[in-house]
Amino acid sequence: MFKKIALTLALALMSVTPVLAANYIEPQELKELLDKKQAVILVDIQPAADFEKHHLPGSIETNAFPAVKDEEKVRLDKTLAVIKASNAPVVVLCPRGKSGAKNSYNYLESKGVSEDRMQILEDGIAGWPYKELFVTGR
Repeated sequence: MFKKIALTLALALMSVTPVLAANYIEPQELKELLDKKQAVILVDIQPAADFEKHHLPGSIETNAFPAVKDEEKVRLDKTLAVIKASNAPVVVLCPRGKSGAKNSYNYLESKGVSEDRMQILEDGIAGWPYKELFVTGR
C-alpha cells in the first residue's frame, strides 16, 4: 500500500515539475536591469493587438500567446538566433505571467535555452507597475 502511494505521489510530482521549474523575476528587478541598461532579451508573447497597445522597449514581438498549439509555439523560434548569439538573461513577457509564459518557457527550454538564463515576469504585463516605460506601436 505504501509503495502505491509513494509511486502515485512521485508520478504526480513529475507531471508538474515543468510548471514548478519556471523561474520568476519581479517587476522591480527587471526595471533595475532596464534602468542600468544591462543586456536582457525580452521575449514578448502578447497577442498582436495587446503588443501594439503596450510593450517594453526592445521586446521581441512573437504573438505566441498562449503557446499551446504548435503553430503558436513556433512563433518563438524567431527569438532563438538572438538568444543563442548572446549570454544575456531571457525574460518571457506574457499578458499575466501564467500558463502562456510557462508554455513559452518550456518550449524555449526544449529548444536548448538554458533554464539558468530564463525567467518569467511575475504577474506579466498586466502586473507591470511602471506603465510610463511602455511604448506603443510596433
